[in-house]
Amino acid sequence: MTQGDEHIIEAAGRARVVVRDGRVVSVGPARIQSCPLAARFTEPVRTFSEDEIRRNIEARIAAFGMCTPDREVVSDDDYVLFGASELLSSALRCGIIDAAVIACDGAGTVIATTPRLIQGIGGKMSGLVSTTPIPAVIERIREHGGIVVSPHDAALSAENGVSTALENGFHAPAVTTASADEAVSIRRAYPFAFIVAVHTTGTNKEDAEKFAASCDLIFPCASRAMYEIAGKQALLQGGKAVPIFAMTAAGKNVVLAKIANSDTPVVIAGHALPYSEGKEPSPLQ
Repeated sequence: MTQGDEHIIEAAGRARVVVRDGRVVSVGPARIQSCPLAARFTEPVRTFSEDEIRRNIEARIAAFGMCTPDREVVSDDDYVLFGASELLSSALRCGIIDAAVIACDGAGTVIATTPRLIQGIGGKMSGLVSTTPIPAVIERIREHGGIVVSPHDAALSAENGVSTALENGFHAPAVTTASADEAVSIRRAYPFAFIVAVHTTGTNKEDAEKFAASCDLIFPCASRAMYEIAGKQALLQGGKAVPIFAMTAAGKNVVLAKIANSDTPVVIAGHALPYSEGKEPSPLQ
């Protein structure tokens, strides 16, 4: 473990969690009170209390070494049909993208070059605010074909990740971001990038408009503005309780490719968007 080891995560309901030396040292208040996805976690979060969120993070540390040198970085498991890592893993298998710029605890910005690496890093990861380098994790990512953009400080910068991907010969990178301004900047600099907005609970109207204008896929999480702005502009919605919005033809293609290559039964029907059965995260922020 590196000296000064600290990892800050916005977990269930955007509760701010600090992990040091493999231990949860603080848990902040959640911004929502219920979420159908969180209720189905291996260690469920139903009331969004500090104790529940702490147990959930501790379970992740125990299960796959999150925020520790034991961090597992590859996986063959799909956890949800329309999760960000599941969709990007599928897109890479189908040749729609050739790499994914994502965030990993202990490594920072990573260029993942295989479906297993995308899923292993992102499948159980929450919103990463900051992290410090863990040499064992960085080496494990490299062993599985990944590129760590800033190994010396594990900095988080999606735009730097896209630039580095291009420098390394990739031509069709996907990238995830929780920043509307970063999404706008990436779209301007790299119009061919496939941009995915993640971890958007609390997004205001101004930023929702920026995301809607810049992204191919949007996870609205518990943002009222995202439902009202991005949802109404979407070409396709995947899922009902915790949906994803495809904003472009490229985004729509990624969702449809995932459906085409999944054994999960689905219903496809025309409908005004966003579509809801009243089971989304609550309260919307």
